[in-house]
Amino acid sequence: MEEKLKKGQISSLRQSLFRIIFESDNRAGKWFNIVLIGSIVISVIVVMLDSVESISSVYGKLLFSMEWAFTVLFTFEYLLRLFCTRRPTKYATSFFGVIDLLAILPTYLSILIPGSQYLLVIRILRVLRVFRVLKLAKFLGESDMLIQALQASRRKITIFLFAVLTMVIILGSLMYVIESRENGFTSIPRSIYWAIVTLTTVGYGDIHPKTGLGQALAAVIMILGYGLIAVPTGIFTVEASTIKQRLASRTCADCGSENHEKDAVFCKDCGERL
Repeated sequence: MEEKLKKGQISSLRQSLFRIIFESDNRAGKWFNIVLIGSIVISVIVVMLDSVESISSVYGKLLFSMEWAFTVLFTFEYLLRLFCTRRPTKYATSFFGVIDLLAILPTYLSILIPGSQYLLVIRILRVLRVFRVLKLAKFLGESDMLIQALQASRRKITIFLFAVLTMVIILGSLMYVIESRENGFTSIPRSIYWAIVTLTTVGYGDIHPKTGLGQALAAVIMILGYGLIAVPTGIFTVEASTIKQRLASRTCADCGSENHEKDAVFCKDCGERL
């Protein structure tokens, strides 16, 4: 009897924690998210400031202490997420689970790699801490919708990019024929590079056509560039609009998957009842 009561208390605690950590439709959940977002932003700033030698030499100890404080905080948060999820392994291997681990792992690994010969590795591990900024994505309500919209429009965008690639190869080759080597168009690959820079309206200016015909072609490419920018935007907007109408903000208590359809009864990922 005592064991059943204890299991019931643990189950109730897990459900309460799940609502606070994974949902934001309650006061505690909103405050949890606000504190966590603030901590993520400050911790990323700490990592950046630590890379500035003039600041690190003066405030190095303070930054080091703050870094460990944030690491402990994020470790506790990560463990809480594993505890209140019915399938910890599922969450740990999910996108956000991996990001949560990357946010804390480099700080611990930097201790386990001693010796000055490994300083370069430690520096890489320290830089990896900026992965914490990716933790912010889970707090953006539309992040899942944007990912799904990108996935839905990937074929159309791939065809569009293939068409653009074909265009820059043709235009670059044409410019190579029109302009001479003396004008900077020394090869077809370099001419294609110029076509890409011009078509995307970046315009570095390191090479440019000097003949009248070349400048006329450049003007056509520039105008085409403005039109091409709108194409992938339109494709993505249509898919995003369709998905937004189809999704609702619901989270599965079993695997943490979000944004299920309004009339969904079971989770789209693990099949558990919502």
